[in-house]
Amino acid sequence: MQVNTQQDPFKEMRPYNDREVEAVLQNLLYDNELISAITHYQFPSLPGWLAKFLKPFVRIGLARELGDIQSVKQFQQAIAKYMAKMIARTTTRLTCSGMENLEGDEAYLFVSNHRDIAMDPAFVNWTHYQQDLPTVRVAIGDNLLSKPYISDLMRLNKSFIVNRSAKGPREMMAAVTQLSAYIDHSIQEGESVWIAQREGRAKDGDDKTDPALLKMFYVSQRKQRNFPEAVKRLNIVPVSISYEFDPCDRAKAIELAAREREGVYEKGEHEDIESIVQGITGFKGAVHIHFGDVIVNDYEAPELLAAELDRQIHQNYFLHPSNYIAAGLLEEATEEQQAVFEKRFEGLGSRESEIMRNIYANPVFNHESKKV
Repeated sequence: MQVNTQQDPFKEMRPYNDREVEAVLQNLLYDNELISAITHYQFPSLPGWLAKFLKPFVRIGLARELGDIQSVKQFQQAIAKYMAKMIARTTTRLTCSGMENLEGDEAYLFVSNHRDIAMDPAFVNWTHYQQDLPTVRVAIGDNLLSKPYISDLMRLNKSFIVNRSAKGPREMMAAVTQLSAYIDHSIQEGESVWIAQREGRAKDGDDKTDPALLKMFYVSQRKQRNFPEAVKRLNIVPVSISYEFDPCDRAKAIELAAREREGVYEKGEHEDIESIVQGITGFKGAVHIHFGDVIVNDYEAPELLAAELDRQIHQNYFLHPSNYIAAGLLEEATEEQQAVFEKRFEGLGSRESEIMRNIYANPVFNHESKKV
């Protein structure tokens, strides 16, 4: 949907606001691709001709579900019941720590390790929702928004678009500056933000902050203030998200092994979407989210700040039996837990198995290396 708001420098990237919700939802109801996708998801085994027959009924059901929604909060409340069902079906436990140190009336920039495309920010938002705190704005790359209806749905859910497809130095600098300005703008107007500590997931389980990301935070502020001042006004909080089981672990191991063998890995056309679906619907076991300490010290360089973010993310990462087993610390797990973990490797080659074991072991090694 094209936004016609006047004098809005962020209109193409920002989440939709309450005034826009009703019109966006109406457009979605008449998006044939979306209706087809929902029909296929609900009835995956139906032949095409019968699915086509059911599409009008799916549209009517969707209209009934969305018809009274007129605000972003109402849209997220509608999503919440599906989130609750997903959590009940795909996790054994969802726990959170560190939120007691956050002020309810403050806005924060949550810089998080990144394991799952959709679920990392979704779980952060869920913890806020459960505490009756405002949900956060979520940074999402435009490479994941292959369809207009996906972009609309994400922007209804408080996501903003990171332009990763920019080409050429000038266009790339403009995109980085706009992103930097929007993040600062969000924090200053009281809206918290979630962003991954680096571009893309840590597919090898080795969570490391990219200093380039931290430089981006500063780009739009460089004429007004120095780096430490720009950092402090963002209220940066490191976030550690840990999954007992990663629904995409096998796919990650296969991809990384292919990169080793061939030097390159060609993604399938819909591979990112398939990863999102697998991450949402796949079994995760126990999940824990920890909110670290607000960054208050002066860090003169992005590399120094990255080191502090890594220290907190690694030290506060909740280690599951699966992590200890992968690291060879079998005394930390029962025989039953070991058997469940080893079953995940069935059908993998030796190198894929080794890589997948490292995916789970690396958080243990990082945690141990950051002990004071």
